[in-house]
Amino acid sequence: MLRGIIEQKEISKERFEAKQDQIQKQALKRFIENDSKRNSNLEKIDIKDNTLKSRRKLLNDYDSIAMERIMGKSDLFPISYLQMGTNSGNSICRIQIRDDRGSFIGSGTGFLVSENVLMTNNHVIDSMRTALNSIAEFNYQDDVNFMPCPTCTFRLNPEQFFVTDEELDFTLVALKDNPSSDKQPKDFGHLHLVAEEGKILEGEYVSIIQHPNGGPKAVTIRENKVSSILDDFIHYLTDTEPGSSGSPVFNDQWIVVALHHSGVPNPNKKNTWIANEGIRISSISNYFAKKYNNFTAEEKMFIGEIFSNLDIFSEPNPSDPIPSQIDVGYDSTFLGLDYKVDLPGLSEEMKKDVSYMDNGSYVLDYTHFSIVMCRSRCLAYFTAVNIDGNQAKNIKRSGDSWNFDPRIPTDAQYGDELYAKNDLDRGHLVRRLDPVWGDKAIQANNDTFHFTNSSPQHKNLNQKIWLDLENYILKNAQNHNLKVSVFTGPVFRSDDMIYRGKFKIPAEFWKVAVMIKDDGKMSATAYLQTQKNMIENLEFAYGEYKTYQVPVARIEEITGLDFGELSQYDPIANIESAGMVIGAPEHIKL
Repeated sequence: MLRGIIEQKEISKERFEAKQDQIQKQALKRFIENDSKRNSNLEKIDIKDNTLKSRRKLLNDYDSIAMERIMGKSDLFPISYLQMGTNSGNSICRIQIRDDRGSFIGSGTGFLVSENVLMTNNHVIDSMRTALNSIAEFNYQDDVNFMPCPTCTFRLNPEQFFVTDEELDFTLVALKDNPSSDKQPKDFGHLHLVAEEGKILEGEYVSIIQHPNGGPKAVTIRENKVSSILDDFIHYLTDTEPGSSGSPVFNDQWIVVALHHSGVPNPNKKNTWIANEGIRISSISNYFAKKYNNFTAEEKMFIGEIFSNLDIFSEPNPSDPIPSQIDVGYDSTFLGLDYKVDLPGLSEEMKKDVSYMDNGSYVLDYTHFSIVMCRSRCLAYFTAVNIDGNQAKNIKRSGDSWNFDPRIPTDAQYGDELYAKNDLDRGHLVRRLDPVWGDKAIQANNDTFHFTNSSPQHKNLNQKIWLDLENYILKNAQNHNLKVSVFTGPVFRSDDMIYRGKFKIPAEFWKVAVMIKDDGKMSATAYLQTQKNMIENLEFAYGEYKTYQVPVARIEEITGLDFGELSQYDPIANIESAGMVIGAPEHIKL
């Protein structure tokens, strides 16, 4: 769930101010270009008439003079208008931007768009790292006696949900509950975002609730005329100050029409402004509509809470090659109809964090094997391969060219950036020769060279290749048809090392091998191998590694996967609970 993160450099006051300056220059450029390309009055009338038709749907039927206000014929408001503004302001907070040492860098504004998801600017919270260091303060305002109100402070929780985009300058990030607070984020309410266009017209007025200069909450009401509406931005004349970045821009119905992000500087006079600029909410919603199929199930759940009326569409590229074009993949009846071995089951939490294809499936089928990817870790939850020793082909390795699988997002797969200039190998999870059998052996060989099938392994671990476990099992099983089904994957732990600022490196890998022995009974054996003492220093790693034969139940325990009834066919299920060190192939118990 770490979308749009290109880098995670430590935030600094200089970098923060430089980004603001860059955004202001871009806003001025858009303002000048738009001013020189204004359409004719006739075209504006046509646009306005069309927009009014959709605008009427957003009005309260009991507000009888709402359309007169929109047309500029009345300034009358029901008294409830002020209460609606107060209610809307409850969900708006001050954001304190801090560096890794906890030092104050700057401030911004944010607002809740669901029970625990905050919206602000990308230039306020630009990465997970910044989010983890920063805090959100609600009710940071003065009461009717101009005395400070009690505030409620919450940490940001980017590991649960985090989406950011530099071009549209927005960030969505989850908040953590505060166990020491009487109130939690959901108690402050949230602003409902409307995806459709037509929520504001040129000439109308907007209101902004903000934390100017990082101070107590303030509001500008209807003194802010919309001067132009661009494809993704709107310009308006309003009083905003630094610290107001990330504020919601409201129309007269207190519907959020834009995310405030910058002033438009006066090119002729320093430190003065000719307008302000906000990102249209309809453009932000359009961003999610276009990319919707690239998000995980859990991300889609959050997005659905934020944009309940999102008009989802996708743009498939027919030229993208599909890895295999053969609907085979792992065969659960490969060992025989009486020995069905299904793919491991995922927990409900794991199902929320898988990479889906456009067809709604998360099982990536290749020739003789299948893979299920973990979205947040960009690595496989597991691989599953059928091995047929009788039909095995000896195809030589012709190179080391790896490819992304176009059926899932590229940013959901670790690529070459991880493996450059270090001792990490692209470890095959499905070993290259395992699915290489039968008439489609060449295609199977090629399919194994997808990044979905790779996992970062220290070269000393990868080159020993698990003591050639599959070779030993095939050679010694005395199986009448030499068939084996093998499941492999990394162990994901919260304390896995973060490498180069964003890659989490698994320290352990597991394998489960299933076969039918000569006596007709099924055997399911499990193995665990660690590289934990190898990756602490990737540049100067050394030391021994160990392989263990462990109960299948142990693999279920540390991965969260469900192997069904396989534990019943595990020869050490009731012998060893901690596992046995495998120093040589003859130590394996089948």
